[in-house]
Amino acid sequence: MLEPVVFYELPYAQYHDAQRLFAPFCDEPWALFLDSANAEHPNSRFDILLRQPIRTYRYSHTHTDSRDPFSHLNAWLGARAPVAPEYEHLPFQGGLAGLFGYDAGRAIERLPDTHSTDIDIPDIAVGYYVHALVIDHARQRVTAIHPQNFQQSPEAFWQDESPKRPSFRLTSAWHSNMTRSDYTQKIQQIHDYLRAGDCYQINLAQRFQAEFQGHPWHAYVALRQANQAPFSAYFNLPEGQILSVSPERFLQTHADGQVETRPIKGTRPRHPDPEQDQRNIAQLQASEKDQAENLMIVDLLRNDLSRVCLPGSVHVPELFAIESFHAVHHSVSTVRGHLNADSSALALLRAAFPGGSITGAPKIRAMEIIEELEPHRRNVYCGSIGYFSQHGHSDTSITIRTLCCSKGRIYCWAGGGIVIDSDADAEYQETFDKVARILPVLEFLGDDPEVSNTTNTPMQRESSHDPK
Repeated sequence: MLEPVVFYELPYAQYHDAQRLFAPFCDEPWALFLDSANAEHPNSRFDILLRQPIRTYRYSHTHTDSRDPFSHLNAWLGARAPVAPEYEHLPFQGGLAGLFGYDAGRAIERLPDTHSTDIDIPDIAVGYYVHALVIDHARQRVTAIHPQNFQQSPEAFWQDESPKRPSFRLTSAWHSNMTRSDYTQKIQQIHDYLRAGDCYQINLAQRFQAEFQGHPWHAYVALRQANQAPFSAYFNLPEGQILSVSPERFLQTHADGQVETRPIKGTRPRHPDPEQDQRNIAQLQASEKDQAENLMIVDLLRNDLSRVCLPGSVHVPELFAIESFHAVHHSVSTVRGHLNADSSALALLRAAFPGGSITGAPKIRAMEIIEELEPHRRNVYCGSIGYFSQHGHSDTSITIRTLCCSKGRIYCWAGGGIVIDSDADAEYQETFDKVARILPVLEFLGDDPEVSNTTNTPMQRESSHDPK
């Protein structure tokens, strides 16, 4: 069902600081901040602040009826809303937004139930938002979106004082659910599966957890500054908070039906010495192993997109491009297509979910092996956060470099794609490279929540084993 909205222009000078604007509302149930994090990146044009959804939807495959949640949410959007020409540039104009956790894939495919979830965040948590603030940093324009019967001043709705909140601090060390020897042994098991022909590539991740006190918003602010990731997000749910500093787009659709996915495969750490940093880039560019990994996932995504795109429209305009982020360099490819006339952005999400870059190939067999080898369910990790606008535009991330807070514990994951020539020691170290600006930042987060440790030095230590 479409919800008519109206648009209000607000002064950019007064409303450009998205972090400051969202802070007063970060405790509101279902408040969602889709954050470009001031990153110097082509995908960092917009910040989107969302409050007070008019309805919400939770799905957990163990507690919800058998309805397909993707089709159910697609019915919420219905027919596309018309767009005024002066607002065609706005990516969000009212619609759905929220989280699709990795285990939402169980609504699509039959997978083994080796583990039960030990984190209370739902598999899907989505709101329908008609209160939004869209900050366009390229045009330096700010647009408030509200329902037609909105009685309040937009200025009053989006300007408030942030209350003082207790500083965030860890009260325990980080513990992993795998030791180095555990991780190495599981890579050996993956190699056995690869030699047997079960898969070409399988993603393996370890999960870190720690206990904390204080407010997760302060942790997010520190992580935001340290990572400056273009697909960052903060989501306050009744069950806990999600803090994402993801560099990876999953799926973007335009109102005209054009779609894009940008899988990441291939990682090297940043280095404070510019010459060594360039050598790391050159090494990534020349790596046949990383290119093979990337190409496998590109082929998987071409197949996923072809399920809902026009025949012949799926193509790869960019292969193995190097993108540099604050913590790491990545090899990124681009796959594009054009949706069938009877398809939608949510149908595309269902066809491609979860993203192949964080499962392996073939996808279903890789997910079965992930369930066997990883000690815990992934929950929010390797799912997706994003929006589906009423006018047909959508954009979602892959929730890597993503943490969640629940019942006094904070969780973080790191993993990588394993292929037949993967070296166990190098793969284990790569997981720490990926969280080099996450785990240490929170370890050293002091009394000032606005200051974080932003060292370029990758973590090089064995994770401690969590006996629980």
